[in-house]
Amino acid sequence: MGALIEDARAKVNLTLRVVGRRVDGYHDLESLVAFADCADRLSLSPGSELHLLTTGPLAQACGETSDNLVFKAAKLLGERVPALQLGEFVLEKVLPVAAGIGGGSADAAAALRLLARANGLAIDDPRLVEVAELTGADVPVCLASRACVMTGVGETLLPLVLPIMPCVMVNPRVPVATKDVFQALGLRNGELLVGASDVLRATDWPEAGASLEDWVEALAAGSNDLEAPATRIQPVIGEVISALNATNGAWLARMSGSGATCFAIYENTAEAQRAAQKLRLDHPGWWVHAGTLS
Repeated sequence: MGALIEDARAKVNLTLRVVGRRVDGYHDLESLVAFADCADRLSLSPGSELHLLTTGPLAQACGETSDNLVFKAAKLLGERVPALQLGEFVLEKVLPVAAGIGGGSADAAAALRLLARANGLAIDDPRLVEVAELTGADVPVCLASRACVMTGVGETLLPLVLPIMPCVMVNPRVPVATKDVFQALGLRNGELLVGASDVLRATDWPEAGASLEDWVEALAAGSNDLEAPATRIQPVIGEVISALNATNGAWLARMSGSGATCFAIYENTAEAQRAAQKLRLDHPGWWVHAGTLS
């Protein structure tokens, strides 16, 4: 069998509401998640032993192989599936790490999809789903890599149909640790951030076939509850959002996840491309991607 290949698409939190912190310390969230057209690429050459080679422009940022979520997911699946065929993974790393776009989680999810293909496992195999949840909170949503409303600690997913959203994504190349952002949010175990009536009220998102303008209007009524604490940790996030808002045609600018990546949505791809070009000229040290969300 030749090498199998999967793209690990970047995840973008269009909205992110922190409902509260559970007594076990985990945070309950409600987030509308979309996926970008930029991705790491992961290949698997099936074999008897597990190896991981990291390449690409951001390979050095991945840290130790033993800490990589690709490695963790593969080992966890091997503990649950007898005689699981493993092999050598090669990860081409192009997405920034610790960036709020689920890069490591997307890589782990791609590894699970590859192992499922190599071993004839269904993508909804309970063992695969269990490993995704154990590997990281964003891995289940990245396993399917399709737009959805994600609730709980990331395990409950409700698929949605989004229009193609022209966008620009910007990372100032400053890593932000998720645990630091939640610590700065400052919720105690068992504390709710919103009232009980708010918890019960589901957001009324546009129906399938709604226009981009309708969706942007709905998104603008939401927010990212982690944006303020993340900006206190890394004030450059505020600069990124201001720079995105200053570009022509930006309809909505917001931080994704726990940062520091931010995004803006545009009316069309031409405006997004022009905005990205300006941002690259004005801020040559930033990572900038113009593309689409869906």
